[in-house]
Amino acid sequence: MEIRLLTIADVDQYVKIRLQALQESPAAFATSFEEEKYTALQKYEVRFQSPYSLTFGAFSSGNLVGVVTLIREERIKMRHRANIVAMYVSPERRGSGVGKALIGTAIEQAQQLEGIEQVYVSVVTTNKQAQKLYTSLGFVPYSLEKHALKLDGTYFDEEHMVLFL
Repeated sequence: MEIRLLTIADVDQYVKIRLQALQESPAAFATSFEEEKYTALQKYEVRFQSPYSLTFGAFSSGNLVGVVTLIREERIKMRHRANIVAMYVSPERRGSGVGKALIGTAIEQAQQLEGIEQVYVSVVTTNKQAQKLYTSLGFVPYSLEKHALKLDGTYFDEEHMVLFL
């Protein structure tokens, strides 16, 4: 398995796995498949060129099997913070260490960015596997947001977690 920073040349593969993630795990993301299916390509072409956003991909036999994005806060008073978003591992690769390697890479990158002191992540409380992963890497919960997401009439709570570097 190879993990590397994605570039504009990877945007097509990224959009494919991103749309797969939104369809396969709709409750895990604030964005919906319907919101991204027509605009994803342009959105991620911009994101991949932003100095505040780094997206990493895990490749196996040349195929993109997992992704994670680290976004540095832009506001002056919040530049000591970064957020992990859009974490996803293809179902067939879950439990094989891909997620841990991706989050580990994002944490290492955050440690290398000047001024970053803490990293945040949010996870739907029904995703026990992700909660366990984040906890194993040192994230601690700091709040629970009831009814954070609503999908087809069902509410999902989110646990907000932080890792102090």
